[in-house]
Amino acid sequence: MSNVNKLTEDFDTATDGRAARWEAHRTARNQELLKLARKAVHKLGPQVSMEEIANHAKTSKPVYYRYFGDKEGLRQALGAMVINDFRRRVIAAGLAKDDEASALHAMVTAYLELAANSPNLYFFVTAVRPEAAFGAAAGAKAIQDESVGALNDFFEEVTGLISERITRLYAANASSAAINLWPRAALGMVRAAGEQWLRQPDTEAKPSLEQLANELTSWLAYGIAATPKA
Repeated sequence: MSNVNKLTEDFDTATDGRAARWEAHRTARNQELLKLARKAVHKLGPQVSMEEIANHAKTSKPVYYRYFGDKEGLRQALGAMVINDFRRRVIAAGLAKDDEASALHAMVTAYLELAANSPNLYFFVTAVRPEAAFGAAAGAKAIQDESVGALNDFFEEVTGLISERITRLYAANASSAAINLWPRAALGMVRAAGEQWLRQPDTEAKPSLEQLANELTSWLAYGIAATPKA
């Protein structure tokens, strides 16, 4: 190998090494900023500003803008992180149980626990811009939203697992249209009920997490049947 080729190879190797180290640094910094933003939203609320997030993280707004573009970009990135965590833990809870009713109860409980741990964070990351949700239907260019994609993946996977459990629970009626349509509708019911529950003031009239989980599981498992399966 000539000296020129050797120098070129050494230069390329050094350049690749610096690029890899910079990319690793940027990825680590990105995750650090997301974790700090997560803490800020949890403490300050879903309407928190970029300036408040930056102050809470003891950095500057330009740093967050450099990594995420704007508040919406930060919401999308943080949403993907949090929703994927929801996805893993809710699915794991459902798969850990053998019988259908217990699996549904475990999934509902895990979902409510995660949301109740930080309602501020939950409402921040599940907020969807109108144009992101309805832009395509209105003829606008589809908007790439990382958190919407993560939320859809979460819904699809949970819907599939609920569908399996419901089908087994009502095996005799597995081909009915009600059972085919029920899982996604049921998931929407759980989400709507859970969000209404999160917004309720903490009074004696508010059900406990356990009470709500039991009630929702009963609706899921037996709401489409005249009587519970023996």
